[in-house]
Amino acid sequence: MTSVPRTTDRADSAHRLGERPAFPTGFRWGAATAAYQVEGAVREGGRTPSIWDTFSHTPGKVANGDTGDLATDHYHRFREDIALMAELGIQAYRFSISWPRIQPTGRGPALEPGLDFYRRLTDELLAHGIQPVATLYHWDLPQELEDAGGWPVRATAERFGEYAHVAAEALGDRVAVWTTLNEPWCSAFLGYGSGVHAPGRTDPADALRAAHHLNLGHGRAVAALRAVLPRPAELCISLNLHQVRALTQRPQDLDAGRRIDAVGNRIFTGPLLHGGYPADLKADTAHLVDWEQLVQPGDEAAIGAPIDLLGLNYYTPTLVSAADDGVGASEHDAHGSGEHSPWPAAEQVLFHRPPGETTAMGWSIDPSGLYDLITATARANPGLPLLVTENGAAFDDTLGPDGTVHDPQRIAYLHAHLTAVHRAIADGADVRGYFLWSLLDNFEWSYGYRKRFGAVYVDYPTQRRIPKSSAAWYARTIRANTVAAGPE
Repeated sequence: MTSVPRTTDRADSAHRLGERPAFPTGFRWGAATAAYQVEGAVREGGRTPSIWDTFSHTPGKVANGDTGDLATDHYHRFREDIALMAELGIQAYRFSISWPRIQPTGRGPALEPGLDFYRRLTDELLAHGIQPVATLYHWDLPQELEDAGGWPVRATAERFGEYAHVAAEALGDRVAVWTTLNEPWCSAFLGYGSGVHAPGRTDPADALRAAHHLNLGHGRAVAALRAVLPRPAELCISLNLHQVRALTQRPQDLDAGRRIDAVGNRIFTGPLLHGGYPADLKADTAHLVDWEQLVQPGDEAAIGAPIDLLGLNYYTPTLVSAADDGVGASEHDAHGSGEHSPWPAAEQVLFHRPPGETTAMGWSIDPSGLYDLITATARANPGLPLLVTENGAAFDDTLGPDGTVHDPQRIAYLHAHLTAVHRAIADGADVRGYFLWSLLDNFEWSYGYRKRFGAVYVDYPTQRRIPKSSAAWYARTIRANTVAAGPE
């Protein structure tokens, strides 16, 4: 994606088509997927196992024993999927590169068959007028690097920088927007803290070490990408910042919110955007890690290298309070396993499910959280353009007897959240685009194939693609560059 200039003419974003406000000229409408969730072909072209291959093949880790071995077979069906994107009018496709597909051991020279797949994918996108937006890491660490210690060890960050260099050399002539990491909070704290994601480890100190090395890996990747990519390539990171709200204004509830904000958000935004790790985070977690030893001289400067865009992933807000009985609970925190917390130094925080409608994930539907997240991030980072790199919802979609899939709940969800995005833009936030999660129903991590996020229904036994009514709605929205009318 070439840089989309921020309009200075407020009438542009305030212009109305009928009664519905238009988005700024140049706003990019996209859809997103991740390699392990859609590609399949896990043993083709020299690809070796990632941590998610190992995790999903471990009994009891994924619902129904599902794996990503086939997923939606995007590896073989990408041309069909790109034609479908073109039919829907999607302007940008955010995909991730499978690290073990192009660098099987996580180090050394790349495999040409793996690179050739991404060359074919990006060429096909460009031939259809769709902009490739590549994510280097969406959770599929090569298993060999995990066996050597994984993200809790510093060497993994160095390997990630080398991988970024390899990918950029091969695809830099085709891809103009690069995201280093997707949701490093999940990689660190679900993978090494609660253990509900790969690699399934449950050590809070390792989770904190992983967070730092993911940050450092981002910094190493930015340096590698800058050295290789032609201008005007743009660099991004996608964060699932938690929109944290305290249940009450009691000091203990506000402190619960502060703790979750520290280990959920500022552990990343501090060194990435504001010069270093926050003092309160380091004080809260000093009993777990020695920050002076973990963060070596020059690390925070490397992590804070300038980026061109900040990606925000949002699904639901986070409502917390102190646990008055001294025992925290993760009953309403979808990321806890009950036995192990993903929140170091915040284990006694109580999570609450707000009243109102929820998605099939049990997540509260609250578009005000997206508005608040965008506007707060924009205020904290003036001059840094934003992208909504993931937003969407899972519902219990079914294939009707007439062969169609009607999903009015998803249309209502998207209508409300896109309205929130537009309101944030009208209030001054520089939001350059929106990527729907997800293009296709797919392998939903530890939930297997039970949860459907796609605008396109996938009949898994046949791999047939069936656009849902939300896909048609999204196409209308794209064509009009405004939020189409919601479901009747």
